[in-house]
Amino acid sequence: MIGLSLPDGPLDVLCLGAHPDDIEIGCGGTLLKLTAAHPLRVTVVIMTTATPERRAEAIVSAAEFFPGVDVDVQFGELPDGRLPAHWDRVKLLLHKIGATSRPQLIFAPRTDDAHQDHRLIGELIPTVWRNSLTLHYEIPKWDGDLGRVSHYVALSEEIAARKVALLEKCFPSQAGRDWWNGETFLSLMRLRGIECRVKYAEGFVANKVLLDS
Repeated sequence: MIGLSLPDGPLDVLCLGAHPDDIEIGCGGTLLKLTAAHPLRVTVVIMTTATPERRAEAIVSAAEFFPGVDVDVQFGELPDGRLPAHWDRVKLLLHKIGATSRPQLIFAPRTDDAHQDHRLIGELIPTVWRNSLTLHYEIPKWDGDLGRVSHYVALSEEIAARKVALLEKCFPSQAGRDWWNGETFLSLMRLRGIECRVKYAEGFVANKVLLDS
């Protein structure tokens, strides 16, 4: 089982996403809350190749969601939508990151996400990092794959609103998508909040959590 104790110094955090905006959609509120609560060392890895516009969005977004933190943003340069066909390359890239990164906390997609790129990343995390607390985030989309979560992070109204505002500010390339709007993101946070009896929350799946060492 795996737990998380806040260290005296910065907390090492690794955020993994298949595409720019995955991480922020899935756990942007939690990142804002965590940044305000404790010093962090953060690595953000976007596994697929991104256009210059999308790369720039990811870099700007990392600075906004981790204000005051020196964030290392990396791009995997793997083909979008084809990660399962490049299993070896994905595994090698994760092990390369793991050779220099010993995060105490990892954010990654769910292992049952309907998008094949998201799902593969989530599945491979425990094969590389066995001693890190991993919170698997969820991403709303037309697949209708939202399921049950095991853990919640409560968010204030201010942080929930800030998350929505930053998503719309940092990712203008996505504005034309029919599901991309503040109502979508705020609604999911409200639903997860209802489930844990707060106003807003983000939901996660964690397979191994040590409650008390």
